[in-house]
Amino acid sequence: MATLEFTKMHGCGNDYIYVIADKIRPADPGGLSARLSDRRFGIGGDGLIMLAPSRRADIRMEMYNADGSRGEMCGNGIRCLARLARERGLVSRNPIAVETDCGIKTVTLSIEDGRVTGATVDMGEPILEGREIPVGAEGRIIDRALEVAGRTWRVTALSMGNPHCVVFLEDDAILKLDDGEFARLGRGFEHHPFFPRRVNTEFIVPVSREHLRMRVWERGSGETLACGTGACAALVAAVLTGRAERKATVELRGGKLEIEWRERGEGANHVFMTGEAVEVFRGQIELAPGELVPADA
Repeated sequence: MATLEFTKMHGCGNDYIYVIADKIRPADPGGLSARLSDRRFGIGGDGLIMLAPSRRADIRMEMYNADGSRGEMCGNGIRCLARLARERGLVSRNPIAVETDCGIKTVTLSIEDGRVTGATVDMGEPILEGREIPVGAEGRIIDRALEVAGRTWRVTALSMGNPHCVVFLEDDAILKLDDGEFARLGRGFEHHPFFPRRVNTEFIVPVSREHLRMRVWERGSGETLACGTGACAALVAAVLTGRAERKATVELRGGKLEIEWRERGEGANHVFMTGEAVEVFRGQIELAPGELVPADA
């Protein structure tokens, strides 16, 4: 049997299984993610994130959703990854440059008395052109009518390295839906033909111009307690539709994130996200021969 060490971490309840893949790595990370993410028969999580060497940055993030599909980016996940890299001595600098499937992101750790208490991520510029998100239309998709599950919704679409569909609500009824009803609604958006690569969907109640409440359905993982890229998408969509200022608190089921879409100065047009990065526990799991291979294989 082969032994794989892991660390369970979360940002606002968005939890992942982290593996340092500098010497050995899973032969089938997607399949392993689906197996280990099971909350009854596995470790439990929203997916698997591997910390790997990079030739372009300090470290590389390789992410797999709970269903085994590859994810381009995870805002909560990248904060935890940066903390893990720092505390395991894999990087000493701060900020940390992290290579992802949607480019290099910069993570600045908050450190108090030698302990990482949180992080701010430069998430880059939002992508607003329809075909680049991608969606089945050209131009900006702002407050556009879309029929899903027998109802017409007003949606705003954009990409934060992965595709998002933001729906603003007049009340909190959808935020109170039971899990089964919300899952049916979330799947309706995720698999709608308007979104050729599926989509993450954020349902938003604007509490004020500086406070948004959010419930999220993530493609490949289902409902999660938080979504960092989704919180960024929500703030951008709220600004585009005149519902929020460029800096606001996004309240998710698992906690709060501070999001800023910077208008001018250094980092202009970039979205910055600040939140926690929490280690839950560490462990080992035994795998069958052949399930682990050299990292450079």
